[in-house]
Amino acid sequence: MKILFLADEESKKLWDFFRKEDFEGVDLIISCGDLRPEYLSFLATMVAVPVLYIRGNHDDKYDRCPPEGCICIEDQIYNFEGVRILGLGGSYRYKPGKNQYTENEMKKRVSKLFWKLKRHKGFDILVTHSPAFGVHDGEDQCHRGFDVFNRLIETYHPRFFVHGHVHMNYGRQFPREDQIGQTRVINAYEKYMIEI
Repeated sequence: MKILFLADEESKKLWDFFRKEDFEGVDLIISCGDLRPEYLSFLATMVAVPVLYIRGNHDDKYDRCPPEGCICIEDQIYNFEGVRILGLGGSYRYKPGKNQYTENEMKKRVSKLFWKLKRHKGFDILVTHSPAFGVHDGEDQCHRGFDVFNRLIETYHPRFFVHGHVHMNYGRQFPREDQIGQTRVINAYEKYMIEI
């Protein structure tokens, strides 16, 4: 199974220079946030695979104009052909606005998932907008990661933790891939393909 992850910046290759053959073998598309709803709707229309999404800190417009033909997986465990995908969007709160959370607010969101996590016996992929604290995050409050994500990974040992929010063009100190125990950590900035 091939999953295409997207985050933060629309890929000109996938939108402006769209070629159907670039999606050959792709079974699922997942947005990690901060992408225009029109972009996700375009992909859902042009590629015959499900497009899942969570919200980034700049996705307030999704309330008025959600991505058409796409599936929101915020605070859900979405099962795709036996692969359990947990979605938790938003960033660390750095100013007033939606889709921003304090550490305690994100902990409350996670605690409300207790029965879903129990029923699904965990998850295989954690999809977030923000990174985990101390892994791929920044020192400023805007790009700080959530510690509760570390605890989710330590408890459930997913195969993948995929996030956005920290742009690769911020500098070399932000790696594309990392590891937390057995979990492969991936920054999905612009586009990134994984195979399961």
